[in-house]
Amino acid sequence: MRCECRQIARRRAEEKRAEALSSANDDSTRECTSSAQKKERALIMILRLWRGWTSTEANSTAYRELLTGQIAPAILARGIPGLRDLTVWRRDPGELGGPGAEILTAMTFDDRDAVATFTGGDPTRSVVPEEARRLLARFDEHSQHYTDIARFAS
Repeated sequence: MRCECRQIARRRAEEKRAEALSSANDDSTRECTSSAQKKERALIMILRLWRGWTSTEANSTAYRELLTGQIAPAILARGIPGLRDLTVWRRDPGELGGPGAEILTAMTFDDRDAVATFTGGDPTRSVVPEEARRLLARFDEHSQHYTDIARFAS
């Protein structure tokens, strides 16, 4: 198994960000972005998780089609700077103990500013179009956000 642990790079990136913030009034800092700084920025990632639940199989199918056929493509078409990807997951219906489904969206962003651009301000606010609300029995009012600290791949 190959380990791509980025804890040291993350710590260095955080130190450099702190230095950049302390010298924000220095024009040379604002004007110059080195390739090393760009590379460090690429290491940081925000994972945004949101869940919605349907109460019937018919609503589950309709919501899945709406989300994957219209909503997700429309989000990507906005060209939000810093939005890396959007993945849609469905929980195994057997785990729910009844009809309907739990759908999870996982979005990755470069930073919280990109998340705020997506939501229109408050980064924690859920973005649920009216047509989706009609199909969902309930949903997370606020999304959860996580910052990566290490990544392992085989």
